[in-house]
Amino acid sequence: MPGEYPLPAGRAASGGHEDSQKALPGGQWLAVRRLGRRVAFLVLGTTALWTQLDVAHAQQASVAGLPVGTAEVIQLAMFVGVMGAALITAVALIREKGRLSSQNTELRGRVADLNASLQRSDALLNLRDQRIVVWASENKKPELIGSLPVETGAPDERAAFLAFGRWVMPRSAAALENAVATLRDKGTAFELVVETHAGAVLEVQGRKSGAHVIVRFMSISEAQRLQARLKLENQRIGAEYETLVGLMDAVDMPFWMRDADGRLKWVNKAFARAVEATDSSAVVRDGKEFLGTRSREAIAQQQISRPAFQQNMSTVIDGDRRMFLVTDVVGRGGSAGLAVDMSAADAIREEFTQVVRSHSDTLDQVATAVATFDAGQKLRFYNQAFQKLWDLDAGYLTSAPDNALLLDRLRSERKLPEQPEWRRWKENLLGAYRAVDPQEHLWHLPDGRTIRVVANPQPKGGVTWVFENLTEKIDLESRYTTAVRVQGETLDNLAEGVVVFGPDGRIRLFNPAFGQLWGVSDDILRPSTHISAIRAECDMHADNSPWGDFVAAVTGFDERSDRRGQTELLNGTVLQHAVVHLPNGQVMLTFVDVTDSVNMERALKDKNEALQRADQIKNEFVQHVSYELRSPLTNIIGFTELLSLPGTGPLSQRQREYVEHIGSSSGVLLTIVNDILDLATVDAGIMQLDISEVRVDRAIEAAVELVADRLQEHSIQLSVDLAAAPKSFSGDETRVRQILYNLLSNAVNYAPSASTISLACRQRPDGVEFSVHDDGPGMPPEVLDTVFQRFESRVNGGRRRGAGLGLSIVKSFVELHGGTVRIDSGKDRGTTVVCLFPDTPAGVRVAAE
Repeated sequence: MPGEYPLPAGRAASGGHEDSQKALPGGQWLAVRRLGRRVAFLVLGTTALWTQLDVAHAQQASVAGLPVGTAEVIQLAMFVGVMGAALITAVALIREKGRLSSQNTELRGRVADLNASLQRSDALLNLRDQRIVVWASENKKPELIGSLPVETGAPDERAAFLAFGRWVMPRSAAALENAVATLRDKGTAFELVVETHAGAVLEVQGRKSGAHVIVRFMSISEAQRLQARLKLENQRIGAEYETLVGLMDAVDMPFWMRDADGRLKWVNKAFARAVEATDSSAVVRDGKEFLGTRSREAIAQQQISRPAFQQNMSTVIDGDRRMFLVTDVVGRGGSAGLAVDMSAADAIREEFTQVVRSHSDTLDQVATAVATFDAGQKLRFYNQAFQKLWDLDAGYLTSAPDNALLLDRLRSERKLPEQPEWRRWKENLLGAYRAVDPQEHLWHLPDGRTIRVVANPQPKGGVTWVFENLTEKIDLESRYTTAVRVQGETLDNLAEGVVVFGPDGRIRLFNPAFGQLWGVSDDILRPSTHISAIRAECDMHADNSPWGDFVAAVTGFDERSDRRGQTELLNGTVLQHAVVHLPNGQVMLTFVDVTDSVNMERALKDKNEALQRADQIKNEFVQHVSYELRSPLTNIIGFTELLSLPGTGPLSQRQREYVEHIGSSSGVLLTIVNDILDLATVDAGIMQLDISEVRVDRAIEAAVELVADRLQEHSIQLSVDLAAAPKSFSGDETRVRQILYNLLSNAVNYAPSASTISLACRQRPDGVEFSVHDDGPGMPPEVLDTVFQRFESRVNGGRRRGAGLGLSIVKSFVELHGGTVRIDSGKDRGTTVVCLFPDTPAGVRVAAE
């Protein structure tokens, strides 16, 4: 039957599948298995198709009426085709199976070799002298392979072994953990020698290979162990050396190390700063020394016999000589030294000594007796007041007597107060050595003195005794009480009224004069009476009563300030009052009857007003007389000039001299009269300035012409300095000429013969300045105070005595312009008068009063 042929083929494929499964490795076996399945499916599918076609053809033949033989021929042809394809596939499968079999044999040999290699590796890794830690990935736990000897102290458990700090020395554990962390993070390989708690030495290597991190711990031989220990010791010594060098480099004390030849091989930063070098290497390179040659030689000389040198030596640092405690130690490979600055310590020690000495000297000068006993109750310090208080020998006190024995001696000498129970009293007194707080006692000595005794315990167990003599204080308190009583009696008998109010506004103190001056009844004037009741009583005796201000000063919250005033009562009594704030918050009011003084003052005011009216009459009289004098003076001057003319007839020499004298005297008198009239005009406030442009050179020239004869008469030179002068300025030209004339006339009067007068004009930031200087005797201070006063005429070394109006005229006219006048004068340096005219003059205005 055609349908039976595929079954053997399927079994053959199945059998081949089982053989291939036994002979082939994983990947090749899967390929063969897939091929067998495809052939089996093809055979089964062909058989099923053949069966279906056979049934279909039979049906078609029966339907179509075809003969059965033709259908069989077609079926046979299809079967033959399918079988041919199956045979071809089987041949290909057999060939592939042979090829896979040979490959399987080769792979089995390779697997055997790999198993042998793996066994050898496991044998090597599981040795008892090493242990390997493998990290396959970051998330997986590490794998431990092998073990270490028991004597190393390394634990077998994973967690205990990986906790390196439990079985490895701390220094080695820290280095190992840091190396492992660096290896896992950055892949940096390392080799370390670590020491366990058991004293064993292990060599640790760390490597990273691909995705694995491997750390191997190996136990080493005795020679290697010795070398490892030396390496560990070297690491420890190196670390300690680095620490010590870092410490020495950080301290603020010069430190140095020298080689066997005495040359510097290392210094710290403080050494470099001390020798003013940039850094430590520069010091070593340049061979800069901290100590001088003699100091180094002294160190080397002493180290011949003793390796350690320690002595105070001086050197210069930053230009200052300082004292250092130098310690230098020499060894087999060189020496090392350290210098400690003792200047500050010596200064502090000296200052402490001075403070103690000053403290002792101060205590010796105070009047309070002081004595200090140590913890053993021995006297260690006393001042002169203590010795003087108890009248004891200095030798006895210097011998450091015991406190109890000192008390017994004072008692035997009857210098202490008698006590009923002396032993208990002394024990109670000496209890201060066991006390914490100070104790205070009061002694009444047999000689009448009262002593305040203070026992102050010291931190170290001693006691400082302070004996304060209160005799004088008690006497002063008694005197004070007496003085207060006397002052009270005195206050009661004062004519001045006094009352003191407290902060609450109630009377604290008063005297009878207060009630008498203000007419306050005795029923109201009592201690503790409020000020409001006093005010109601006193307001009835004065129209403008000041008691409202008194109440505000006593009970108000304003600023506490003293004040004074005056009040007139209805009965004509004038009281002068004062409000005084006392330190304790109280307020004192004082009242003085000044009725007689006020009446006298009023009389003096009336007299002064009469004098002022008389002065006004005098001024009016002078002004009137001045005007009346000008006319006859003008006539005298005119007729004198007429007599001087040739047309009036010849004059003898004497007559001509008389005429000239009359003319000059008349001119001087006219000048005085004109000055008086000008001053009167100024005083009357009616003088006005004619402001215009004043030519400086022309004004000076006009003034110089007026004094030219006097300059020539006394051979006086005039120096005019106009280098810094303006060409002109605003002012009254007539008054400016008059000012300059008066200044030059004053200078000519006081300048020595054949001397030089200086006249200068300068432009200043605030105006135009004229100055006239002469080399005369100068003005004393008392003259300078009155030089501008009218009719104050003094010769003061001058050639003639004037009317005393020249400088007054100058001051009045300059001030009318809004300027100022000042005088610089002194003995042997002449006199300089400086007039300053402002840039903007006062203008046409009425003269100021």
